[in-house]
Parts: sequence; structure tokens; C-alpha cells
Amino acid sequence: MRAVVLDLDSLNPQDLDLAPLRRCLTDWQFHARTEPGQVNERIRDAAIVVTNKVCLSREHFLSNPGLRLVCVAATGTNNIDLEAAAEAGVIVSNARNYATASVTEHVFAVLLTLTRRLDNYRQRVHQGDWSHSPNFCLFDASIGELAGKTLGIIGYGVLGQAVARLARAFSMQVQVAQRLHAAALPDRVALEQLLETSDVISLHCPLTEQTRGLIGAEQLRRMKPGAILINTARGGIVDEAALVTALQEEHIAAAAVDVVQQEPPAADNPLLQFSSPRLIVTPHVAWASQPARQRLLDETLQNIQAFLDGTARNRVQ
Repeated sequence: MRAVVLDLDSLNPQDLDLAPLRRCLTDWQFHARTEPGQVNERIRDAAIVVTNKVCLSREHFLSNPGLRLVCVAATGTNNIDLEAAAEAGVIVSNARNYATASVTEHVFAVLLTLTRRLDNYRQRVHQGDWSHSPNFCLFDASIGELAGKTLGIIGYGVLGQAVARLARAFSMQVQVAQRLHAAALPDRVALEQLLETSDVISLHCPLTEQTRGLIGAEQLRRMKPGAILINTARGGIVDEAALVTALQEEHIAAAAVDVVQQEPPAADNPLLQFSSPRLIVTPHVAWASQPARQRLLDETLQNIQAFLDGTARNRVQ
């Protein structure tokens, strides 16, 4: 049974143990990266395909009738034509809950950096400002704290719940947005109310047709002037130009973005053009701690082993 990994380098394999994955099958082909025009050639005669971000379209499923399992080395499956896969009888499995600790820690790393103005003060020290301070300390820019603030969470799956637990450990109040297109749940608040009453808003919802552009100019204007927006979910959820405008016009205090609509971003992406200590942009690394990536490989291995045993694990419907 032939198996192919299309974009191994996206997992940074240099610090991962690939041996268990290699041992589960005898016929593996590992590709560092795969361009769109190379996909059909590389998956030809393969029964199992592992992909992180390489897209598999209807054409790929129609052209490769021997394909039986697609393992997405991620939780999101928006790079797979799920309808075409189902019509072709191909199982699609994803990896779940492998990056909870990594993403949660990243959320609070950037939140504390913004709240405590850590980047600003570290730069000031290296510029010599502390050495020339007339006082024993240097804090001419106001420093905030998380205790007593209200965190609004949009998307309350495993990641959203983990962020909520850590927020409560910081003595924050937590509120959760009502689901967009499902029956209302108790103890949740309408999105509009959450936007207007939260000091920090953290996004943890998937990118769907319902959530694409969910946070645009109107929603940013509803937020508190001192609010902070954090996006470790998907770039398309936030209107990037509108976010920059909201920062420039001080509709909100700050933002931290780990994902953008097009990845890697174009040089003229508005988030990259706006240089300010009030905006942190990181290159889609919230998920990427070494332990999380090893768990991701382990999840992929378990999905393959389940398939070989005649069952489906983490099947995406």
C-alpha cells in the first residue's frame, strides 16, 4: 500500500521523531513541499495521502480512484473538497486536540506582551533609557493587568475552553459568544453584546462561510476603545484592512494576529505595512511547539493505523 506525505517541511521535521510513522507502512514517499501542479503526479497510485496545507480538489479525487484515506495533518480541513472525497468513497481524517497547550500559551504570551508593554520596555532598555532614568525604574508608559478584565471568547470548542480556564486562573471574567447558526445555549451572550463588553476578544472558531469576515469594520467599531483582539484561528475571519484602520483610528487598543487570509502573506498585506507596538503579527506559529507537532504526527499515525485495522478515526463528515 503506497502512502505519500505532500508537505513534510511544513511540520519542521528536523526536531521530530518520524520513525513510528515510517514503520507503519513499507512504501512511503515523503515530499518536503508540493506545488499545486505536482499533486496529481505525486498521489498517483497512492492509497493514503497525508497533507497539511496542500489542497486536494474534486479533480484530484476523480483522477485517483485508488485513493482511500486522506490524513490532514491539522484540525482544519478547508483545503480538502470534502464533498468530492465522500462521493469518491475516500475517508478524510484530521488531527484533533494536539495543540491545545501550545495555542493557549501563545494567546496569553501575546496578551501579556501587549498588556504589560513588554516589547516597548525591552526596546527602551536596549536603547539606554533605563540607564539614564532619574528613578530606579522606568515606566513612563502605563502598564495594565489582566485581573478583573473580561475575556470574550468566540468559538468554544477544546481551544476556547482551554483559554477560558487559563483566563480564570488570571482572575479574568469570561463570557462566551452565542453560536451563530444553531440553537441558543444557556450562559452565552449575543455576539454584539460580547463585542461591546469585552476587554479582550479571542477567536477560536473555524473558518466557514458563516465565519468568513465575521470581524469587520462594524464589529471593530462596536468594541471598547481599550479592547484587545487576538486571532489564532484563521485569517479570513478578520477583515485585515478594517483591523488596521481600527488600530490607526484607535477604535481598539491593540491586536495580536497569528494568521492571515493569504499565507504566506504578500509584502503589501496591510498588517505587515502597519508598524506599531500595538500590533503583534506572528507567522502562524501558535500551534507549533515541538511537543504539539510530535503529538500531531502521533495523531496522524493513529488515524492510519485505524484505517489499516478497518475502522475510521477522527473522520471528518
